[in-house]
Amino acid sequence: MSETTDTPGQPDLLAQATEVLRINDRDTYTVPSENLYPHQWLWDSCFIAIGLRWLNVDRAQTELASLLRGQWANGMVPSMIFSDKREYGRDRQLWRSWLNPYSPDKVATSGITQPPMLAEAVWQVGQQLNAAERRAWYKHMLPGLQAYHEWLYAERDPHQEGLVLQIHPWETGLDNTPPWMHELHEHLMPTWVRAVRATHTDKVINLFRRDLHYVPPGQRFSTLEILCLYNAQRRLRRKQYDTNRILDHALFAIEDLTYNCILIRANTRLQEVAKAVRHELPEPLLANMKKSEDALDTLWDEYANVYWSRDFVTHRLLKVPSIATLMPLYAGTISKERAAKLVKLLENDRKFGPAYPVPTVPLDSPDFGPQRYWQGPSWMNVNWLIMDGLKRYGYDDHAAALRETSLEMVEKSGFAEYFDPNTGEPLGAHNFSWTAALTIDLLKR
Repeated sequence: MSETTDTPGQPDLLAQATEVLRINDRDTYTVPSENLYPHQWLWDSCFIAIGLRWLNVDRAQTELASLLRGQWANGMVPSMIFSDKREYGRDRQLWRSWLNPYSPDKVATSGITQPPMLAEAVWQVGQQLNAAERRAWYKHMLPGLQAYHEWLYAERDPHQEGLVLQIHPWETGLDNTPPWMHELHEHLMPTWVRAVRATHTDKVINLFRRDLHYVPPGQRFSTLEILCLYNAQRRLRRKQYDTNRILDHALFAIEDLTYNCILIRANTRLQEVAKAVRHELPEPLLANMKKSEDALDTLWDEYANVYWSRDFVTHRLLKVPSIATLMPLYAGTISKERAAKLVKLLENDRKFGPAYPVPTVPLDSPDFGPQRYWQGPSWMNVNWLIMDGLKRYGYDDHAAALRETSLEMVEKSGFAEYFDPNTGEPLGAHNFSWTAALTIDLLKR
């Protein structure tokens, strides 16, 4: 496969991206960025490995294999594996994963998961190996992958409807995405947080937020949002991250559209990995995979011509616009007719078509904020997922245009965590690993 380096400056971009990954390398895993993100995150490492495979495929394998050291005995792959350094003891104490008997003995983790990108990353890394090495790699990762997908259906699809639920916005990876924030403000804002809002003491709390030491307040969660999110996390901890106990009094359980689209694609990749090593996946798991593809139809809104996330308990569609609208393209199982309707949204310069797409909230939404985390900025990983979906449906020109603007954005502003979709201005953390890794992937393809 040849490199695409016709544009002046792109060879330098490749070298710069490689240096970012070197800076953030911690021997067996890569931190998302120095200081602000000192631990290992699940879907970060998956995107990082997709880029690393072009530089050092052995190191890419190590990146993904290291995620399984945190896998719980019930199969869950946690969203975070904490650094064991003394200065991060408070982070480990905040989660106290050891309260759950299934958590690993020698590793501190979060008590929730994240988008299941692992099968995709394992498959992508395998494409850089020769046939014998690929089979060995897939055999090594397959037991953990299968256990993870089986856990998702066993614990997160209790009604066996085909859609898996999430119990915290952090599980979606799109932490403060508007559909979840609307539900959080409606159902899960405790009295003490309302008091903070009423007395305007959130400005005082800002002084103690670690993230604001590195990123301006306007580019992060609001303090009220983060207080609500931590309160929700404490509820999960009190119930020892036991899904059954959590769902007994579920105030906040959503079948997230983005998450389920990534799972559907991951199911396809898991089947491809299993086929490559002549392993037969269990029939119940295969049946659940098929059920997920069919269940995606239940999230379609015929009137609005878009997909939405859904409340787990009431099955009410959460009709709040976000980037999730476009994620069924990545799932790859929707009809060509519906895909065409989603692509029209991408073409619309009043929705998802600004100068530096793709914004994580459409421009005409009242929730759109061009600089606030997952409420408007463009992210390289989201662009990567959408590009992949566009190509699967034959929109090669659209994918190529998005690739070009994504690389232009990075070349203009560096390896930022996220970008202003109108100006391309760098936002969030600097030297962000998945921005660098996916830049490498786009340059090398």
